[in-house]
Amino acid sequence: MIIKVLGTGCPKCKKLENNVKEAVKQMGIEATVEKVADINDIMEYGVLQTPALVVDEQVKVMGKVLDVEGVKQVIRKDE
Repeated sequence: MIIKVLGTGCPKCKKLENNVKEAVKQMGIEATVEKVADINDIMEYGVLQTPALVVDEQVKVMGKVLDVEGVKQVIRKDE
């Protein structure tokens, strides 16, 4: 599973990235967590609001900072 956090580096983007890493750790799953900060790369996903969460190349959430439990719910739907 590849999980990407799209965002230019604002505090909300960093918070979501940390929550994603913690969720993956707590779940004990095999996942690669990537941070995508380049605005052109972000726009390729059609994302207009950051932060955004992408799981296996599908945009799951945009414009929200999910807490750790929220991230787990999104990941569980894709397992």
